Amino acid sequence: MCGRFANDAKVDEMIQEFVAQGGDYRDWVPQYSIAPTQVVPIVRERQNTESGEVTRSVDAAVWNFHPSFMKDSKRPQFNTRIETVATNGLWKGAFASSRCLVPMRGYYEWTGEPGDKQAWFLHGEQPMLAAAGIYTARKVGDEWEVSTSIITREARDASGEIHDRMPVFLERDVWDDYLAPVKLDDSGKEEMVSMLTAESEKVASTISTYEVDRRVNNSRTVDPTDATLIEPLDA
Repeated sequence: MCGRFANDAKVDEMIQEFVAQGGDYRDWVPQYSIAPTQVVPIVRERQNTESGEVTRSVDAAVWNFHPSFMKDSKRPQFNTRIETVATNGLWKGAFASSRCLVPMRGYYEWTGEPGDKQAWFLHGEQPMLAAAGIYTARKVGDEWEVSTSIITREARDASGEIHDRMPVFLERDVWDDYLAPVKLDDSGKEEMVSMLTAESEKVASTISTYEVDRRVNNSRTVDPTDATLIEPLDA
């Protein structure tokens, strides 16, 4: 799974990395401990219904997928299994037409027994990873709230040693295909799942890990802007 991650990129850096035309998430501050239900940057494409123009942007989304038809739940929906993303009623609509990327520096997993867990930071070869996600929007009061979930898969290599699940990471050459704001039919969803499975294998093989300080264990007390959270424990 992916229950906590870090994103230390500024909005302008994400706009440049993902070749986006802009973004309205100017309040974003780089963070090294992001937990479910918090607001995170996502990269998405939308098509203007009148002009047909497609715009890619960096936007804010709550990391807790909450479509308008779902009742309030105490359990946040922040991960979506690739095995059911195209068929489960909660996810399949968004997967068909509202796909996004969730930028991150890396993510955390833990080993050990409750009360004595060791934190690990998992990262790629580049300073920014792109996790496949889905998003939705609902009206909350007078405002529209965008929310997101990260797609996960069976872990491979380093991440598999720490946890049995990991985010579906995508390389640059498939970002356009994944973000394209086209509605997929059943066949298209199956093809997209196959593409995600195959392409994420490439990034999975580059993921490595190291131990970090256990103070990251408590998301309520840790300072999320503390860059030392991702420093190797033996540094």
